[in-house]
Amino acid sequence: MQHKPLSLFQVLACGAAIVTLSMGIRHGFGLWLQPITQAQGWGRQEFAMAMAIQNLSWGFMGIFAGMLADRFGAFRVITAGALLYALGLVGMASANTPWLFALFSGVVIGTAQAGTTYAVIYGVIGRNVPAERRSWAMGIAAAAGSFGQFLMVPVEGLLISHAGWQNALMILAAATALIIPLAWGLREPALHAPGQAKREQTIGQALKEAFKYPSFQLLMAGYFVCGFQVVFIGVHMPSYLKDHGLPPQVASYALALIGLFNVFGTYAAGTLGQKMAKKKILAAIYFMRSVAIVLFLLAPLTPASVYLFSAVMGLLWLSTVPPTNAAVAQIFGVSHLSMLSGFIFFSHQIGSFMGVWLGGYLYDKTGSYDIVWYLAIVLGVFAALVNLPVRESPIARLKPQAT
Repeated sequence: MQHKPLSLFQVLACGAAIVTLSMGIRHGFGLWLQPITQAQGWGRQEFAMAMAIQNLSWGFMGIFAGMLADRFGAFRVITAGALLYALGLVGMASANTPWLFALFSGVVIGTAQAGTTYAVIYGVIGRNVPAERRSWAMGIAAAAGSFGQFLMVPVEGLLISHAGWQNALMILAAATALIIPLAWGLREPALHAPGQAKREQTIGQALKEAFKYPSFQLLMAGYFVCGFQVVFIGVHMPSYLKDHGLPPQVASYALALIGLFNVFGTYAAGTLGQKMAKKKILAAIYFMRSVAIVLFLLAPLTPASVYLFSAVMGLLWLSTVPPTNAAVAQIFGVSHLSMLSGFIFFSHQIGSFMGVWLGGYLYDKTGSYDIVWYLAIVLGVFAALVNLPVRESPIARLKPQAT
């Protein structure tokens, strides 16, 4: 007997809530940079390296989390991710050496994020939402991650100021337990049903097909730039603003504004993805990011200019996520969507690693973030150009598949 897919409401409500918590906690990590480095007597490079490892671990482990979710369903993967998230936050609070801090905040939390964020949730969406609404549904899930940033970052700032940075991490560790009951709503009995159709491809065949296809490589290249830009800004902008004499709450409000406006940006990108070419949406997003950074650096640095920049960047922040993942689903189908999204996201996280690490390294070497800002501008133009040749039509697949 063929099982019915999960309801649209159930998928979006549970998936969006999980992403809200997981991404909301993650987006606030930049607020811990100065409290932790000052308390431990570390340079910014040590903190930045741990965050860079987190992003790389998230991307690398996302490939395997996607494979497991495609094969066994999202519930088990998300539950394991939630438990690891709690462990990582507790370890982050108690680590007293840079390598222990990198282990917990980098490897453990990065692995946890792989199991509780977009690749796994988008696989559930792809398998349960019809193609004509898929991009829109992915936009809803991405908007939830943005709402999590808007909701959680100010809360994290208040927790740090009122409870101390260590207790704040312990409170967040307890909050991750809420992810487990939400994951229960994403169980997919159809993955194990006797009537489930046999997949057209093995994992190996799907990977070989994707990596030989130029459009997949171009999407990966663009997503590298996305990671570089957003993680550099998300982690280092609070310290950049404090370095220039702005009060700490400006950074908290700035990150919250990015999250708020990204709710609208990601929803709009997902909705537009149903009506126009996704490659054009992506090219426009990357180019407008570069323009926004140029204007931000040229303008006098005031709370007003920071908030304006944050609002504009918020509209463009994670709005690359729905069209990128919807394009992958459109080209290759949904059987291996979590895994292929995982590979695309790994490229994003290599960019994230470079953005956050270079920010800390070059700041410690030069006393300035200027070089990394300039790199972010150039890379945005590059990403706009490489997305334009992407072919979004479904790939022509020979049957039967060669073994």
